Amino acid sequence: MATTKFNIEKFDGVTNFNLWQVRMKTILVQTDLKKLRLANRVLQEVLMEKTSFAL
Repeated sequence: MATTKFNIEKFDGVTNFNLWQVRMKTILVQTDLKKLRLANRVLQEVLMEKTSFAL
């Protein structure tokens, strides 16, 4: 499997957030990591539900 490296700058609060977000989503789509990001979000929501029930 070939690896691809992107020079990704962290959001610093100075640049336009919407433009930064579009760039990040484009990279995720190109590398097919969007599915992984969605799965991670679902896992976080499940974890939050379980921890809130414990309280």
